[in-house]
Amino acid sequence: MKDFTLSAYRNLLIALKEKGYFFFTFEDWCEGKANGKYIILRHDVDLKVENSFETAKIENSLNIRATYYFRIVPQSNKPEYIRKIAELGHEIAYHYEDLAITQGNVDEGMKHFEKQLQYFRQFYPVVTVCMHGSPTSKYDNRTLWTKYSYKDYGIIGEPYFDFLNEEKGGNVLYFTDTARMWDGDKYNVRDKRIDSSKSVQPIIHTTFDFIDWIEKSDNQLPIMITTHPQRWTDNKLEWTVELFSQSIKNKIKQLFFANK
Repeated sequence: MKDFTLSAYRNLLIALKEKGYFFFTFEDWCEGKANGKYIILRHDVDLKVENSFETAKIENSLNIRATYYFRIVPQSNKPEYIRKIAELGHEIAYHYEDLAITQGNVDEGMKHFEKQLQYFRQFYPVVTVCMHGSPTSKYDNRTLWTKYSYKDYGIIGEPYFDFLNEEKGGNVLYFTDTARMWDGDKYNVRDKRIDSSKSVQPIIHTTFDFIDWIEKSDNQLPIMITTHPQRWTDNKLEWTVELFSQSIKNKIKQLFFANK
């Protein structure tokens, strides 16, 4: 079986369920509902929203709810799919990149944030947001919160300030498929924990490695898993195109980091 297929994704979820993990949305966690041995399942819908609908259906068939963070760009923002995913019981939230869009203007970025937040609230009562890494921009979208507070806008949580910040969220594990692998830190611009010094993060490369670790591990720490559904497909042509395009992106990122 190839990695980054919908079949591999389903097998990952099944392995987690069989190991006794409970699944919660990020909204659930912020409201204090997550308990036991649990997973916060999050998706960053950067591109190909149709693929997100496929992962949403798989999760629904397994009685799993996840959080879907939508960008405002056309590749992500397709109302018919946002509604379909919401109808399957998933949390809909805003994947903000307002500072990158406004070229670092914090006040204009905040106005843009407010407008987009209200837009996404027509689909779901949005109460969590998550920054988009905007790897091609020099602006970190989280800088908005050096002047403003997301809590003033009815937002109860932002993963990088809450769950992935050890001072607030505690000792947790974080897995992301950035760079089309589970150990792609060297290609990762901003999708990282603020402080990961206190936890022992296992080295996992493929989804099959991930499943193997799940089956053998006695881990009791809370876990956040982030996927980018555009990477997951059973369509052979799409799968091949994504493989090669991500390989090129990774090489570009390596050059970027080498020249910093």
